[in-house]
Amino acid sequence: MGTMTETIARWACDLKYEDLTPEAIDAAKRFLYDSLGCALGGYQVHDVNIFLDHLREFGGKGECTVIGAGDKMSPVDAAMLNALMIRAMDYNDIYWKQDPSHPSDLLSAPLALAERAKMSGKDVILGIVLGWDITMRLCHIAVPGIRERGWHHATLMAYATPVVAGKMIGLTPEQMQHAIGIASCRRFTLGCAVAGKLTMMKNTVSPMATRDGVEAALLAQKGYTGPEGVIEGKEGMVHCLGDGWDFSWITDNLGDKFMITDCGMKSYPIEALMHSPVSATLHILKEHVLKAEDVEQVLIESIARAADILSDPAKYDPQSKESADHSLPYCIAAAVAEGRVTPLEFKENKLWDKRLRAQMAKVKVVANEEFEKAFPAKQCTRVTITTTDGRKLTHQLDVPKGDPRDPMTVDELQVKFDALAEPVMSEKRRRQLKDTIFSVENLKDVPDLMKLTVADR
Repeated sequence: MGTMTETIARWACDLKYEDLTPEAIDAAKRFLYDSLGCALGGYQVHDVNIFLDHLREFGGKGECTVIGAGDKMSPVDAAMLNALMIRAMDYNDIYWKQDPSHPSDLLSAPLALAERAKMSGKDVILGIVLGWDITMRLCHIAVPGIRERGWHHATLMAYATPVVAGKMIGLTPEQMQHAIGIASCRRFTLGCAVAGKLTMMKNTVSPMATRDGVEAALLAQKGYTGPEGVIEGKEGMVHCLGDGWDFSWITDNLGDKFMITDCGMKSYPIEALMHSPVSATLHILKEHVLKAEDVEQVLIESIARAADILSDPAKYDPQSKESADHSLPYCIAAAVAEGRVTPLEFKENKLWDKRLRAQMAKVKVVANEEFEKAFPAKQCTRVTITTTDGRKLTHQLDVPKGDPRDPMTVDELQVKFDALAEPVMSEKRRRQLKDTIFSVENLKDVPDLMKLTVADR
């Protein structure tokens, strides 16, 4: 048997559009629609505009469209910016098994490279399904997970992006294996990107891995070489991070099913493990018509890592949007104070709202051992609100809205898309873009799609 990277590369190179199932194709369109909506929302975010200004000053010209802005940049720079736009609001897709991942962080790679080569909509669908598949399989291999070993999941994105990028530019299996080696051997990402006080890098590390994957594929195409044993070889990932890996997701299961149909979407612009407690809290508030003044305490029972990641001391005093959307106390406080958790609750003026911040002291988060045993098959959460008149009101959820077991409908996706895109895109353009996405398999030239992603207001 060859290396793991050889196994991945050979399967990816052999995969054809005709191999895809109708369910995988439909899922690819939905994730394309959802991700482009997130990108148009992200286009309006401050950190994206900093990076856009940076690349306008120091980047080069190219043929790839920057979503929203309409600039033309190299595939490497366009992949970086568009990935950052998709990721910036923490509103894009989520898959969480041993490790979490946002497969749409790499969507910008097939879009940029397909536009550059004037490829078809079918080529983009194939790239999406392949990218989601490899990314999601990598979530399973580390036991108990990359984060538990001290590393961020962008570490794994550096193994996935060169695969989809290499597929789009027609690399041979040997070249793709080199591309994986080029990107991944230098892209291990520290877990501090999402620990404690969060910064703009929380949403940037994975787009940077996407950028590196695109560049690695382009270098490999020209004959640049990289190490072949970057997963299980000497001083590769296993050697450096320790034993306990389940490689059956690569060696035994490639092609058995397309993983994209198991990926979830976000109905709130917040960290994935907070969706169930926020939904449960809002359910209680609405069912019993409670106002903030009626709430004495909100007790959240969840899994241990939610209590660790999302309610450490720094999360009770978030100093930035990045910390707030990873703060369970803040998001529950927003639900209590505003009766909703939308992008509006993460605007600068709302971040320092005294009435909202006063609710955070009411929030207590504890780990539930039984819920821990059920994870990741279920994301169990139990919320108990104690009212000022002494009532205890409880609601439990096992899966959040947007999970494949409770999926968002196309109509719900449109509501989300319109809310994100409306400030920068007319209704006519939004309708054209939606129609093109949901018939993208008939599109002959991807540049025609990318033209519709440019803001028209």
